[in-house]
Amino acid sequence: MKNINYTCPKCGNTSYQIGQMRATGGTLSKIFDVQTEKFSSVTCQKCTYTEFYKTKTSGLSNVFDFFTS
Repeated sequence: MKNINYTCPKCGNTSYQIGQMRATGGTLSKIFDVQTEKFSSVTCQKCTYTEFYKTKTSGLSNVFDFFTS
């Protein structure tokens, strides 16, 4: 992920941490325990306020996730 010009909307701090999270999308993905939704997070290092941004996933990563779950 690129460096971003981040200022926390809660406390005004400018230091942050980037993370990632995956989640199930619909009924079939829940049944087969496949995480089809991918999110990036930005967390303030001072107050831990976190924002999530949806990112695109590839079909290949979804297939790989199916076989590794």
